[in-house]
Amino acid sequence: MAYFSDVRPLERAGGSVERPLRDVFRLPAIGASVAEARRRVLARLTEWDIGAVVRDDAQLVVSELFTNAVRHTDSERVDCELRVTGVRLRLAVTDQGSGPARHAGGAAGLCPEGGGAEGENGRGLLLVSALAEAWGVRPGAGGRGHTVWAELGFGTSAP
Repeated sequence: MAYFSDVRPLERAGGSVERPLRDVFRLPAIGASVAEARRRVLARLTEWDIGAVVRDDAQLVVSELFTNAVRHTDSERVDCELRVTGVRLRLAVTDQGSGPARHAGGAAGLCPEGGGAEGENGRGLLLVSALAEAWGVRPGAGGRGHTVWAELGFGTSAP
């Protein structure tokens, strides 16, 4: 299990971070990794003094994206990147698999197994869409896998 970190104390200027904060970790593509990803996101965002509402939303988003990567691809590992710049938290989950995931219509939605937003397999992405200010998907390096990202905004409210 690899773990990379570029952690600095959170410095706020008018509710924004002066320097980007970044953390990257890699976990095996197994069901137990979903809970571990949530724990790591909570720990890092708490350390960075990100408010409770954003921490909760980020855990839900990472949970949904990790679950999709584990369930719908043939990946051996899943990578996660957290980056805070200004007043935005960007979460990116990258699988290495070539499972049945495909792009759906709309705002770059990833629709596993063609489940559609209303089907059982699409509910998590509806949640991501509701929580995130923006989100999307891009092909992985070398045309294999996917990176699904979401951006959450935060302000000056207390944690």
